[in-house]
Amino acid sequence: MEHQQFQAGDIVYVFYRNPHTQDVANIQEAAVVKNPEKPDELALFLYETYYPLTDEIAVYRTEEEANLAYNYYYGDESEGVLT
Repeated sequence: MEHQQFQAGDIVYVFYRNPHTQDVANIQEAAVVKNPEKPDELALFLYETYYPLTDEIAVYRTEEEANLAYNYYYGDESEGVLT
């Protein structure tokens, strides 16, 4: 997905791996914001941290899209569903 189509203020969904348990991934809601270090670029704001919005991050516009991708990659859609 091309990240140029996002704007600051958009809510998106990403896969997030627990830094303490790398074999666990969940779908997490994130906000697209202006990068505080590079105001001409966008970033993802997730868990009080800014992540550069790059093509290396799979970003989904809807929770449904994220769940379908999660099911494809991880095999069990129910594990990735946000609660």
